[in-house]
Amino acid sequence: MVSDIVSMKKLVFLFFLLFFIQKNFSQEKKEVKQLDSIQVDLTRAVDSLLSKTPNELNIIVLKDVLKKLSPKPVKKVKEGWNKFGKFSLFFNQSAFNFDWQGGGTSNIAGNTTLNYEFNYKRKSLTWDNRILADYGVTFLKGENFARKTTDRIEFNTRLGQSIGASYWNYSLFVNFRSQFAKGYRFSKDPDTDETIRTEETHFFSPAFLQIGPGLLWKKSDNLNLNIAPLTSRMIFVDDQFTSGPDYVDGDYFGVDAGKSSRFEFGGSIAAYSKFTIFKNVTMEQLLSLYSNYIEDPANVDIDYTLNLNLVVNKYISGSFAFQAIYDDNATSAFQIREVIGLGLNYGF
Repeated sequence: MVSDIVSMKKLVFLFFLLFFIQKNFSQEKKEVKQLDSIQVDLTRAVDSLLSKTPNELNIIVLKDVLKKLSPKPVKKVKEGWNKFGKFSLFFNQSAFNFDWQGGGTSNIAGNTTLNYEFNYKRKSLTWDNRILADYGVTFLKGENFARKTTDRIEFNTRLGQSIGASYWNYSLFVNFRSQFAKGYRFSKDPDTDETIRTEETHFFSPAFLQIGPGLLWKKSDNLNLNIAPLTSRMIFVDDQFTSGPDYVDGDYFGVDAGKSSRFEFGGSIAAYSKFTIFKNVTMEQLLSLYSNYIEDPANVDIDYTLNLNLVVNKYISGSFAFQAIYDDNATSAFQIREVIGLGLNYGF
């Protein structure tokens, strides 16, 4: 009896299974017929359209369709060393005669800039290096010395190892910043009304050295972001600026009295972007943020640079540079620098 019930259940199951298969087969057969009918109608419509249009127009349309359907060639990333640089020299001159009533001081100014990059790529490993050098002076009529308009030397190196197929990389970066020549504070002698200059800085005083591991988001060489939550920073100065009975700890770039260096430990973020605004006009932005965990972590050091470059031809270009620095170890306000120039450049 039990075996008969089981056999009956099997028969019922097979019946419903066959019914389901037949129904679906019929539905699929019906859909295939509908698709065949649509395809036939579409073919007839296309044939009718092609017969009524000139062959030249049909060929143009066919080429355009094939061009859109063709896969775009994949741009291969060059491996090995990739080196390029740019050297620029800018001049500016202003002159006023004795009868000029609008005010002004005759002057001659010059500025030279070097930007050199040498980058290496091998499979998932990247090594980016960049040297920035910028120096400018102006000569004012009636003064026996020149005044600096800009002075910077900077070296950046960053090692990256990609994480899978994403834009993220493990990274290790080193940044060094200093200046070429002496920097002065200018004042007026109350008795003679002559300009007096007092030395405040010179090469390697100050100098900043940062190093730290982190994560690098790099979409391209022109757009990347490096996050280094464990960054060591050393500030080097000449102890001649931190010596003397009147010196107060921390007044000279945060360095204590009689010392020539200061150690900090914190986190840093560095961002870089470069893109074309108009034809022959590019905008470059650099942003660096640093927080010292040991002392006043809320006082974030900021270094932002904006460069606008106008290419007139191969050898002539114009530029606009704006830089804003906030470092409470140096001063409690923003340091602002702005330079506009038109001059000669050479790429290599």
